[in-house]
Amino acid sequence: MPIRVGLISAAHVHAPSFATCLAENSKAEFVGIWDNENERGETFAHKFNTHFTSDLNTLLNQVDAVAIASENIRHKEHIAAAVAAKKHVLCEKPIAPNAEHAAEIEKLAHTEGLVLATAFPCPFSPNFTHAASRIENGDIGTVLAACTTNQGKCPFGWFTDPALSGGGSMIDHVVHVADLLRRLFGEELANVQAQTGNNHYAQAWEDTAMVSVEFKNGVFATIDSSWNRPANAATWGNVKLNLVGEKGVIELDLFSQGMQVTNQNGSYQAGSGSNLDALMIDDFLEAINTNGRPKSTLLDGLWASKIAIKAFESLGQAGEVATVK
Repeated sequence: MPIRVGLISAAHVHAPSFATCLAENSKAEFVGIWDNENERGETFAHKFNTHFTSDLNTLLNQVDAVAIASENIRHKEHIAAAVAAKKHVLCEKPIAPNAEHAAEIEKLAHTEGLVLATAFPCPFSPNFTHAASRIENGDIGTVLAACTTNQGKCPFGWFTDPALSGGGSMIDHVVHVADLLRRLFGEELANVQAQTGNNHYAQAWEDTAMVSVEFKNGVFATIDSSWNRPANAATWGNVKLNLVGEKGVIELDLFSQGMQVTNQNGSYQAGSGSNLDALMIDDFLEAINTNGRPKSTLLDGLWASKIAIKAFESLGQAGEVATVK
């Protein structure tokens, strides 16, 4: 019997992909969408041939699970509502935009009997899994450092309203790569430090961010999470890792699957290969069916969110390094 899944909000740019993947997966029945903005929700429901409701409890009473694609600041309340209704959860990243929300969500993340997952597609990339296996096999020896990026085009809208997002490019893009670093190097952190700027758009929110992360085993990494891709760039952004080991280097691009096409409308990448969102959705549904553990739990997502939160805290300490406790 298919798992009945509803979508909480169409606010996030990844909401259309969620809807498509759910509709195409035989393990799921895409029931409908709730949104706090009626026009946005109704437009989304019409586009994806599903139902819209303006009452969250109505949707929760119709489903077994929810995918949350709301604004960052609303994740806490939506996770809480779903958990209270005993519904499985797949939540868009970043899970928490600040320390207060992180603490409250962490309590919910320990709820037993529910699959509580973070929407991290990157761990499903064949490029990443192959690189991780090479590191595990010792192909480049002990990894000493990593230079990484998750740059992108500025999405504007609520993403650039700190009251809804919690910040700018740093809160939005740090978490994907932070999660990958955790999978490669473990969870024990020593220090997090950040530098930010707003030179691209000259607004109050940061559009440029460089985060330095030091692990207790001595490995360190940098994460460039800037919104520095122009509107006419061939792809929305890039997730790249340059991993430096004692015996060699591994360089990988997680979203390089595709063909570069140039025509009268410009240049773009026509994607091919693995659909990482589809793999992520299927993993979530399979965890529900088997009472198993998804590849990325809510706690995994919180760990990555805390990197971004600590990065912001470092900015308020006159350039001093923020020690992770």
